[in-house]
Amino acid sequence: MTSLTHLNLSLTGFRGKIPPQIGNLSNLVYLDLSSVFANGTVPSQIGNLSKLQYLDLSGNYFLGEGMAIPSFLCAITSLTHLDLSLTGLMGKIPSQIGNLSNLVYLGLGGYSDFEPPLFAENVEWLSSMWKLEYLYLSNANLSKAFHWLHTLQSLPSLTHLYLSHCTLPHYNEPSLLNFSSLQTLHLSDTSYSPAISFVPKWIFKLKKLVSLQLRGNKFQGPIPCGIRNLTLLQNLDLSGNSFSSSIPDCLYGLHRLKSLDLRSSNLHGTISDALGNLTSLVELDLSYNQLEGTIPTSLGNLTSLVALYLSYNQLEGTIPTFLGNLRNSREIDLTYLDLSINKFSGNPFESLGSLSKLSSLWIDGNNFQGVVKEDDLANLTSLTDFGASGNNFTLKVGPNWIPNFQLTYLEVTSWQLGPSFPLWIQSQNKLKYVGLSNTGIFDSIPTWFWEAHSQVLYLNLSHNHIRGELVTTIKNPISIQTVDLSTNHLCGKLPYLSNDVYDLDLSTNSFSESMQDFLCNNQDKPMQLEFLNLASNNLSGEIPDCWINWPFLVEVNLQSNHFVGNFPPSMGSLAELQSLEIRNNLLSGIFPTSLKKTSQLISLDLGENNLSGCIPTWVGEKLSNMKILRLRSNSFSGHIPNEIFQMSLLQVLDLAKNNFSGNIPSCFRNLSAMTLVNRSTYPRIYSHAPNDTYYSSVSGIVSVLLWLKGRGDEYRNILGLVTSIDLSSNKLLGDIPREITDLNGLNFLNLSHNQLIGPIPEGIGNMGSLQTIDLSRNQISGEIPPTISNLSFLSMLDVSYNHLKGKIPTGTQLQTFDASSFIGNNLCGPPLPINCSSNGKTHSYEGSHGHGVNWFFVSATIGFVVGLWIVIAPLLICRSWRHVYFHFLDHVWFKLQSFSSYSITV
Repeated sequence: MTSLTHLNLSLTGFRGKIPPQIGNLSNLVYLDLSSVFANGTVPSQIGNLSKLQYLDLSGNYFLGEGMAIPSFLCAITSLTHLDLSLTGLMGKIPSQIGNLSNLVYLGLGGYSDFEPPLFAENVEWLSSMWKLEYLYLSNANLSKAFHWLHTLQSLPSLTHLYLSHCTLPHYNEPSLLNFSSLQTLHLSDTSYSPAISFVPKWIFKLKKLVSLQLRGNKFQGPIPCGIRNLTLLQNLDLSGNSFSSSIPDCLYGLHRLKSLDLRSSNLHGTISDALGNLTSLVELDLSYNQLEGTIPTSLGNLTSLVALYLSYNQLEGTIPTFLGNLRNSREIDLTYLDLSINKFSGNPFESLGSLSKLSSLWIDGNNFQGVVKEDDLANLTSLTDFGASGNNFTLKVGPNWIPNFQLTYLEVTSWQLGPSFPLWIQSQNKLKYVGLSNTGIFDSIPTWFWEAHSQVLYLNLSHNHIRGELVTTIKNPISIQTVDLSTNHLCGKLPYLSNDVYDLDLSTNSFSESMQDFLCNNQDKPMQLEFLNLASNNLSGEIPDCWINWPFLVEVNLQSNHFVGNFPPSMGSLAELQSLEIRNNLLSGIFPTSLKKTSQLISLDLGENNLSGCIPTWVGEKLSNMKILRLRSNSFSGHIPNEIFQMSLLQVLDLAKNNFSGNIPSCFRNLSAMTLVNRSTYPRIYSHAPNDTYYSSVSGIVSVLLWLKGRGDEYRNILGLVTSIDLSSNKLLGDIPREITDLNGLNFLNLSHNQLIGPIPEGIGNMGSLQTIDLSRNQISGEIPPTISNLSFLSMLDVSYNHLKGKIPTGTQLQTFDASSFIGNNLCGPPLPINCSSNGKTHSYEGSHGHGVNWFFVSATIGFVVGLWIVIAPLLICRSWRHVYFHFLDHVWFKLQSFSSYSITV
């Protein structure tokens, strides 16, 4: 096709190397290969295209292979448009690029994930580009190129400058710069050398600016009012900064503004009535701030407004009626409205029901309430996206109601839609996302639902009372990408799945029988499923050995069922597996050797089963990514392998209630995740899926049942902050290793119910992150180290029933604990009611649950009995004493009666 002049293959999905034969297209004027996932090097034959004017290779991240910009590109002097951004090219910009004097557009930007180009201080090549209008750079370090901005301002045609993600020199004297012709300036996520925390003053001199973007620069203080000098501004983006001020009135003087973005800027205070001065506004974003008060009435003046974002603030009150009348003579209505996560109240549909062109409405997470009827929704004929969860609405419509809109996104969690399944859903044949969780449905899922909504990509019907079976067959399986039917009353066999399902949650239902048909009837091609949750059902039998058909599984949760038999060997074929929970079943056999191949495992929970044998040493060697290892309540025996304590990422180790014996390994310092105080981590532990599909989970949140602070709780949202070692209820011997005190980041330690001897390590006070310590029911001896009082976060301590002696150390927390935490020892001092004697002797205090002899109470009882009989015995023996004693009692009684009669008379 040698006569071809225009070739555009951008975004076509082509992959691989650019063929060198492309150089044969000698008549090409226009060549666009952007975002075709090209790799390798740029073929030199492109340099033969002498007529080429437009060349775009951008968006091919691995094209450059770390090479510098090829010199042959600098020889195509006919080029007017050259875009090499996001190609992986790096190194110095060749000076020969100055030969491209006809360039109007030059793009050389990169992303921070890839090594940026290195720019020399010599930028003379720029001065020859006198036709250049658009210069796009990003992620470039220009801090040493002091003359860079000076050279740029000498370009007579430069009107659009993009320097986002760059490092720039800071000019203390703004008069040094004068970009008199600039119309567009983007400095998003830009850093300065030396660092500054304010908007550079030279920007306020750019009187011709139409678009200014200063997003994500961490600027502090109030928004500078020098910005009012830029009277031609139409687009202003100050989002992602830390201004920590209210919105200044000077912004409301920019009457030409069409787009104002102040989201995530730490703004507070109320929204001024002066907002109504910006009558040209088309888009206003004030989301993710701390704004309070009500929506000002002047917002009704913004008759050109198309998109309004007020989410994630503290705004309150009802939605004003004028918001439903935002239109001008051109009949432009509000099309996008986001009021979510505020404190609004009332019924918003009374104000918004007339917005006939509203396509996206987000009102979730407020205090809205009321009954929504057919008439309230009748005029919303353009609605496509509707998010209204977390409010208190009741939808009352007739059984034959057909909405006037066609939704693609529906999220009405916590609405009252039931008790019947909403029939009007059948008319919504464009739905992609359906969220009907906790909507009071007491019905079964109609058979028409699966057929009528084959286009749905996300379905959430969880936390309802849906009953019955899921009627599916091999020929008509579930084919929705993400399905969440958890916490219902579904029963029968597990449904059949198609190859299109990526995320399935059927937990907390009543599914029964075997997994055989579910797992083993898809033999023709690998299943795409990544997240599988079948926890808390009535599934029984052996776990089928067909996991080789499910190679993309990232999370598998089969806990709290009735599975028996051995661990299926084919589960070891799950190379992507990162979280496996099979606790609370009836599995038997030894530790599954097939898991040796699952090197990506982050969390493994085999607790509450009947597994036995030893823990193999390869667990600590092969599963090096492990963060959660829970083998609690099995019959494992033998020594705890040293290799377990070599897992540097391990945060939770729970081996409690087994039959482990021998000494506790001493190589604690290798548990790096437990040795770091204030380690940089996220509250959640995520598993990451290999595929990224629309509406399906890119990542899952790992959860696990942990026994901390004396009770079992499911940890999920803060699991990443938890560090715990639980070796309790085993047969461990020997001393507590001194090296355990290296775990400065450990939160919870439980070594109770073992046969440990020796002292509590002296350095225990160095474990400053400890919140609970349980060393009870051992044979630990010596005194409690005084350093234990240094543990300022300690909320629970139990050293009961050991051989400890001496005084309980005094400290802020120790004396607030219950005495039962110290009984069964030879301890004294608060909180025990035994004072430590001056001669150094100690006493034993057992309390109400002790098993020893409490001599304090024994001596008190003996004293009482002896004293009583000293008085009683003489009276029994001597009759005359008895007569005198009882005569005395009669005389006292007579006196009391006389005194009482006299008092009544008076």
